[in-house]
Amino acid sequence: MILNHVIGVRFPVAVPMTNMIKFDLITIFPDSLQAYLDSSILKRAQEKGLVEIKVHNLRDWSSSKHRTVDDTPYGGGPGMVFMVEPIYNALCELRKENTKVFLTSPKGKKLVQSTFVELSNDINAHYIILCGHYEGFDQRVHDHLVDYEFSIGDYVLSGGELPALVLVDGITRLIPGVLGNEQSLDMESFTNDTLDFPQYTKPSEFNGWSVPEVLLSGNHKEIQKWREENSILETKNKRPDLSK
Repeated sequence: MILNHVIGVRFPVAVPMTNMIKFDLITIFPDSLQAYLDSSILKRAQEKGLVEIKVHNLRDWSSSKHRTVDDTPYGGGPGMVFMVEPIYNALCELRKENTKVFLTSPKGKKLVQSTFVELSNDINAHYIILCGHYEGFDQRVHDHLVDYEFSIGDYVLSGGELPALVLVDGITRLIPGVLGNEQSLDMESFTNDTLDFPQYTKPSEFNGWSVPEVLLSGNHKEIQKWREENSILETKNKRPDLSK
């Protein structure tokens, strides 16, 4: 048995036997996650054996007969706070040698595409994601049990389930073999600090709105030039902060 150290805490862990990225999502609303995880790209990625995604109910690690995982905050104030004990118990059971623990929080670092790229490169990674709710977590979770806190924007949601799905989806779709056409990754928004160029499909004219003639020309050199120019223009007009 291997011992893993996270900020002074010793967790007993098993040697991982994996050749895929594994996710463990811990939430008090497991049903809210499962439908999305069982559809589209994430479903196919699991069926191909490229990822493994498991959803856990935090209440399963409660020591209370009522499966309580939250309590009122010391010092008073509105709302409830997740207790440290059930989270510690969950991590003791789920953590492996190569585990990184993520926590959803509006205080966390905002997710960007380069983070997804970095996290998808470790094909033997194991990511545990703690989904926040209520008034958040006991501070001792932040201080001693978590490797990385993240948010998906400067706003507050009812819970961390949506951010958790964003993290899983953003990583999974970059794993080789997940997408049908991996060339599409090279032309996506944010890949080169630019937004994607405008896309059109049939019919070539609808309601008086026409597709640019160059895209119908068959001249691949001119089409590529148009796409590069319009990618830069889209970025300048819609996300000038990316052009700095």
